[in-house]
Amino acid sequence: QVQLVESGGGLVQPGGSLRLSCAASGMRFSIYHMGWYRQAPGKQRDLVARITTAGSTNYADSVKGRFTISRDNAKNTVYLQMNSLKPEDTAVYYCNAEGTIYRERYWGQGTQVTVSS
Repeated sequence: QVQLVESGGGLVQPGGSLRLSCAASGMRFSIYHMGWYRQAPGKQRDLVARITTAGSTNYADSVKGRFTISRDNAKNTVYLQMNSLKPEDTAVYYCNAEGTIYRERYWGQGTQVTVSS
């Protein structure tokens, strides 16, 4: 079965950096668009960044210029490099896979990112 396993979350001071990873298994990774979403307490889950099978990327306005999404199809892994972190980036970050044919979606279990001094 499809599994998405996130890692790399934690506590970081404002202005710091973190790199999230999402390792996929049980799927043909290269034919899935991949994304990172986040959900803060009491708020809805929102798209942070997305990368297509062709490598095109898009970002939420709030993270443009600070976050970078990338993928390594050889390792079945998608990354989110987060720089210049702000307290408002605090949330649970979820990895998402979106099928290109049937548009099925899979989610990881989430990883907590806390930005605080």
